[in-house]
Amino acid sequence: MVFPSYTCLLNALFIVFCIIFLGLTSARDTLTYSQSIRDSEIVTSNDSVFVLGFFSPQNSTHRYVGIWYLSDSNVIWIANRDQPLLDSSGVLKISKDGNLVLVDGKNHAIWSSNVSNTATTNATAQISRYGNLVLKDDSTGRTIWESFEHPCDAAVPTMKISANKVTGEKIQFVSRKSASDPSTGYFSASLERLHAPEVFLWINGTRPYWRTGPWNGRIFIGTPLMSTGYLYGWSVGYEGNDIVYLTYSFADPSSFGILTLSPEGKIKLVRYYNNKKGLTLDLGISDCDVYGTCGAFGSCNEQSSPICSCLSGFEARNQEEWRRKNWTGGCVRKVPLQCERFNNGSEAVQEDRFLKLETMKVPDFAERLDVEEGQCGTQCLKNCSCLAYAYDAGIGCLYWTRDLVDLQKFQTAGIDLYIRLAHSEFQSSNAQEHTNKRRGKELIIGITAATAGAIILAICAYLAIRRFHSRKGTAEDSGSEKHIVTAVQKPAKLDELPLFEFEVVENATNSFHLANTLGKGGFGPVYKGLLPDGQEIAVKRLSRASGQGVEEFMNEVMVISKLQHRNLVKLLGCCIEGDEKMLIYEFMPNKSLDAFIFDPLRRKLLDWTKRFTIVEGVARGLLYLHRDSRLKIIHRDLKASNILLDADMNPKISDFGLARIYKGEDEVNTKRVVGTYGYMSPEYAMEGLFSEKSDVYSFGVLLLEIISGKRNTSFRNDDQSLSLIGYAWNLWNEENIRVLVDPEISVSGSENHILRCIHIAFLCVQEVAKTRPTMTTVLSMLNSEISHLPPPRQVAFVQKQSSSSLESSSQENNCNSNNHVTLTDIQGR
Repeated sequence: MVFPSYTCLLNALFIVFCIIFLGLTSARDTLTYSQSIRDSEIVTSNDSVFVLGFFSPQNSTHRYVGIWYLSDSNVIWIANRDQPLLDSSGVLKISKDGNLVLVDGKNHAIWSSNVSNTATTNATAQISRYGNLVLKDDSTGRTIWESFEHPCDAAVPTMKISANKVTGEKIQFVSRKSASDPSTGYFSASLERLHAPEVFLWINGTRPYWRTGPWNGRIFIGTPLMSTGYLYGWSVGYEGNDIVYLTYSFADPSSFGILTLSPEGKIKLVRYYNNKKGLTLDLGISDCDVYGTCGAFGSCNEQSSPICSCLSGFEARNQEEWRRKNWTGGCVRKVPLQCERFNNGSEAVQEDRFLKLETMKVPDFAERLDVEEGQCGTQCLKNCSCLAYAYDAGIGCLYWTRDLVDLQKFQTAGIDLYIRLAHSEFQSSNAQEHTNKRRGKELIIGITAATAGAIILAICAYLAIRRFHSRKGTAEDSGSEKHIVTAVQKPAKLDELPLFEFEVVENATNSFHLANTLGKGGFGPVYKGLLPDGQEIAVKRLSRASGQGVEEFMNEVMVISKLQHRNLVKLLGCCIEGDEKMLIYEFMPNKSLDAFIFDPLRRKLLDWTKRFTIVEGVARGLLYLHRDSRLKIIHRDLKASNILLDADMNPKISDFGLARIYKGEDEVNTKRVVGTYGYMSPEYAMEGLFSEKSDVYSFGVLLLEIISGKRNTSFRNDDQSLSLIGYAWNLWNEENIRVLVDPEISVSGSENHILRCIHIAFLCVQEVAKTRPTMTTVLSMLNSEISHLPPPRQVAFVQKQSSSSLESSSQENNCNSNNHVTLTDIQGR
C-alpha cells in the first residue's frame, strides 16, 4: 500500500517539475532562425521587465504580437496593429531572407519587418533593456531592423522621434483608434520646424491640432507643464547635418516612463519607480491649446471670457462671426505699418514700434536670426516683412514674417513677444504715461519729508524693543532653549543621528548650485543632492544671514530623529561644522502638496481618489504624532507646503522646526505664538493656547483646501468672508456646498464621500477647541467607522474683523505670517 502512494508522489513531483521547466524555457531572451514563438510563448529582456509575445486588447478577441512592460496592459509596441490575427494560430519567426515574419495558421504572412537585401540565416532578434526589439546579423554585428524606428502610439526612454531635413522622412507616433482597437488612429505626433524644433500633433496627418512651441535646449517654451519639472529629461540631438531627433531619459536608473498618444489626441505620461507605478501626468488639450483657435493675430486666454481677443492694434475680420464665438477668421490690422504706407506712396511717417506681450506662447512659423538680444528688434524694423520678434536665451532671436497664428497667453511660463505696430498706436498711451509720471513725481516729493520722520521714529522704537527683549528674554521654553544652544555648540550630543561631513554635502549638491535649489523658507534654502551611493537627498541649509532658525533647526533635529512613520518625512542626518547647520532628508520627487492643488495645470493630476489618499495619509501621520509615537508631538505648522509627496504621491508631513513635545495637558499657554496665518486655531492665534486640537484645526483647513483647490487666505479681498472657512461655511448654511468642490475633481460616484469629508472638515475647524474631534476620531470618521456625524457648530474666522480688533489682538501676541511664510517671533524673516 505504501509503494503506490510513493509512486504517485514521484509522478506529481515530476509533473510539477516539467511545468516549471517548460515555463522557464518558454521565456527566453533571443529569437533565432531555428526558433520561433507561438501564441503561448514569449521572449523577454534579460531582466524580464520587457516581454515579446501575443496579446489581445481589452474587449477584443483579436491577437497581436507586441512588446509590453511588466504586463500586457502596458503595451509599448505592436507588430501587426493593422493586420490582427483572428485566432491563436500565429507564429513569429525569422524567415530565410533574415526578416522577422508573423504568419497565421495557414503560413500566410500577416506582417514582416520588410527589409530588403538582408539574406542571412545568422539573424537573431533580442529585446534590449530599454524594450527595443533589435534584429541583427550575427555574422557582421550589423543592425538590420529595430522596433524603436517603427513606433506605434507609445514612447519610452531612449526611443527617438526624428526627422530628416533633406529627405523629409520622419519617425512618427500614431494613436490607436480605440482602447480595444490598436489599428492606426486619427492623431499623430511628429517633429517639425527643424531650425527651431517643435512637436506637432496632427489630425489625419494633415491638419495641425496642437504644438509644443520651439525647443530652447531645456524645454519646449510653449508647454507650461515642462517648466514645473515633471517633464524634465527631454533632449534634442542631431545625427550628422541632416537628422534631428527628440528623446527622453531619466537620470535615476530606477525610473521608467511610458508616454502615450491616446485615441482622443491626449498625451499621457506614466512614471514608474523600481518597476512600480508612480506619477501619472495627463496633458489634456484645452480650447486654447487647439491650434489656431483664435485665427490670425488673435490671442487665446483661458482665464478670459470670451477666450479669444484680437491683439492690440487689430480688430476682428468679421465682427458677426466673433459675436457667435467663431474666431477662426482672425483679426486684421487697424493702422498700416510704416513700410505699407511708403509702398502706397504716402508721405513720411514716424517709425513703427513694438508692443510687448508677456508670458506668451509664440506664434507658429518662427524664423531664426543670428544676432544679439539687443539687435533683435532693430533688425526686425529694418525688414518690412517682419511683423514680430521674440528672444529666448536658449534659442536666440526669433522673428515672424507670416500672419501670427496660434498665439496664447499663459499665466506662467512662455516668453515675451514683441508685436510690430504703427507709431500712432502708441501716442495715446504715451500721453497717459507722461501724466502718470508727472503726478508720481509730485506725490513722491510730497511724502518724502513725512516718511523720513516716520522712518527715524520707527528705527528708534525698533532698537528700544530689541534691547527690552534681549534683557527680558522669552518666558516660554527658557530651559529647552538653553539646551538647544548647548546642543548647537556640542554636536556630539546628537549621537543618535548620523553626522554628515560638510564636504560630502557640498559635493552632493554640486557646491549648492542654484540649479539644485528646491525651495526656500525663513530658515534658508533647500537643495537637491545626490550621495556617492546614488541616493537622492534634500538638504535644508540654515542661512548664515538669518537671525532666526537656530532654535528651530535643533528642535527639528531632536524631535524628528525620534520619529518613524510612513507619513512623516525621514531625517537621514545632519551636518554641523562651523557656521554651517544642515538637515539631510530623504528626497521627495513630487515636492509639496501646494505645488499641485493650487496650480491650475497640476491640480488636474489629482482626482478624488488621490486627494483622499493624501488626506488619509496626513491624518495617520498626525495620529502617530499625537498618540502613537514615543514623544507626543504638536506640529504647530501643518499646511499644504509642509506636506511632501513621494514618488507614489504618498504624503509625508515635514518641517518640525516649530513642533512641541506635548505632555498631555489639555492646553499649554505660550507667549511666543508661532505658525502660519490661516492655519492657526483661534485660541492659539488670539490667546497663545495650543493643544493637539490646534493641529486638528489646521488639518480641517487643509482638508477644505484639498477639496476646493483654493488657498485659505485667498479670500482676503472678499467683502464677505475672512477665509476659505468662512466662504465654505456660508455655502453650507445656504445648502449650496457642492459649489465648493474643485471643478477638476470628477465627482461621479464620489459626491457623498466628498460631502462627508467637507462635514468632517467643519467639525475640525469649530471655534471652540473642546468641540473638535481628536485625530483618532477624525480617522474613524474618514474611514466611515463612525457612520453618524454630529452637526458642526460655529466655525472660526467666518466674518471680516474690524481693523481696530485686529490691531488690539496683534498687541497681545506676535505677528503671524501669511500663507506662504512661517513666523517664529515678532521679527520678519
